[in-house]
Amino acid sequence: MRADMQNLFMGIHMLFHAHSKDLTIRDMEPELARHGYKVGEREVKKELEHLTDLNFLTAHGEEYSLTGTGIEEFKEIQAMLKELCSEVLDPVEQKEKARTEA
Repeated sequence: MRADMQNLFMGIHMLFHAHSKDLTIRDMEPELARHGYKVGEREVKKELEHLTDLNFLTAHGEEYSLTGTGIEEFKEIQAMLKELCSEVLDPVEQKEKARTEA
């Protein structure tokens, strides 16, 4: 996956995890690796800072916590993901078959 696409997904995962606890670089790096992201400390820090610049997270010391803006953004992301998943997770073969039969 391209780095720009990975960063979008990684940001979504970070917002999700921020709902349950404050985030740290040290905790997020192995968590993101568990999800299949190939990132190091520098990339994790960069994305946390990006989410902070967007006012989705707020930094205090080495921890980042979710803001009200971040909560609202995540709700919108969830709605979009629900619709997206209903479309893109269907097997492509079924969609191609339906298109050729129409």
